[in-house]
Amino acid sequence: MALTGIEIYKKLPKTNCGKCGVPTCLAFAMQLAGGKAELDACPFVTDEAKAELAEASAPPIRPITIGAGDNALKIGGETVMFRHEKTFVNPPGIAILITSEMDDAQIQERIKKFNELQYERVGLILKPNLIAIKDTSADPAKFEAIVNKVKGKIKAGIVLMSNNPEVMAAGVKACQDLKPLICAANKENADAMAKIAKESSCPLTVYGKNLDTLVELTQKLEGGGLKDLVLDSGTRNLRNVLEDQIIIRRAPLLNKFRPLGFPTIAFPCEMTEDPMKETLIASTLIAKYAGIIVLSDFYGESLFPLLITRMNIFTDPQRPMATKEGIYEIGRPDENSPLLVTTNFSLTYFIVSGEIESSRVPAWLLVQDAEGLSVLTAWAADKFVAETIAALVKKSGITDKVKHKKLIIPGAVARISGELEEELQGWEIIIGPREAAHIPVFLRERGVRS
Repeated sequence: MALTGIEIYKKLPKTNCGKCGVPTCLAFAMQLAGGKAELDACPFVTDEAKAELAEASAPPIRPITIGAGDNALKIGGETVMFRHEKTFVNPPGIAILITSEMDDAQIQERIKKFNELQYERVGLILKPNLIAIKDTSADPAKFEAIVNKVKGKIKAGIVLMSNNPEVMAAGVKACQDLKPLICAANKENADAMAKIAKESSCPLTVYGKNLDTLVELTQKLEGGGLKDLVLDSGTRNLRNVLEDQIIIRRAPLLNKFRPLGFPTIAFPCEMTEDPMKETLIASTLIAKYAGIIVLSDFYGESLFPLLITRMNIFTDPQRPMATKEGIYEIGRPDENSPLLVTTNFSLTYFIVSGEIESSRVPAWLLVQDAEGLSVLTAWAADKFVAETIAALVKKSGITDKVKHKKLIIPGAVARISGELEEELQGWEIIIGPREAAHIPVFLRERGVRS
């Protein structure tokens, strides 16, 4: 039985130090009881108390890890229904499907897509996470051979899909060290699949034709000692799968109903044959609330928007998105190309870099870490001022890339130009446009070069 806030408080150090993010130990205890905080946030809690409070402080939705090492994917662990309440923490895994009826050329094509469709944005590498291998032949040897073929050519987690325990055992044997997700245990094969999961220490998907069956199976498997479970509600149409996802999320978070306190897996690949409709379904499930989304195939024009959607939803809404500080080349600049500076607020960076690109004038863009604030906000907070910009120019190495000493600053902070010239002796500070939309005309008309 879960502990109350007062019972948890009695086991805390009662220092009221505030290092957990809330002002008092009592407030922290109440958050633990409500599943809105993690015990690790307290730096002074004893090991004995940690052991006693483990159940009470565990996230309502159990975190599950699929894969091993640097390629491990963590799903679940969520504590809120809506990201503005706190934040979503573990982005869903996106998987491409390979079936045992595919020939070698088709399999190699899927592997190539998985490895090549990666994108860099705001200093992050956006990419899919999983390969789902589905048994369609009921041939253990063939399934094992495909798993061996795939695992050596990817750096990712694997989802093994078969209702046949014999086939599944062969697949798990081929990649047990990668800790694949076993998919799935149903009412007919639950005992056999549970045995495979126990012996291999791999997470197990639970499939139910409806939520009542799903609850019955999770209770049975938990009673047998299995804790790392992923839920498949069995629904294969958008309306019902969305309803199921919301019910499964609400049950542990709002009603403390533990049998549904696990991440989920969903299959847009089995809901439609239209790639664009599949993408729309997947985008819905990224938002609400799938832990793994299996797609029939990857296409750059649809995968990229899904990755961006996932990134946007699974960033902390209380912290601005920021790109990495440094030097960015736009349009193959040379030593005579103009040099501009801005802040690392991601929206600012993308707007400014986009306008420079549209000008067709090759340029260097110097991006300063201003804690993700926009130009004016950063200037007002003393985070984008003469001293900070000058320090970046000196340490960035830009002087090794350009032979001129001309720096274009945003027109919105024109007032710092004099101070910046004092900080950067010998540099000419050029005041750029106030609005990014005017950058193309500014660069083309002035031809800012040494």
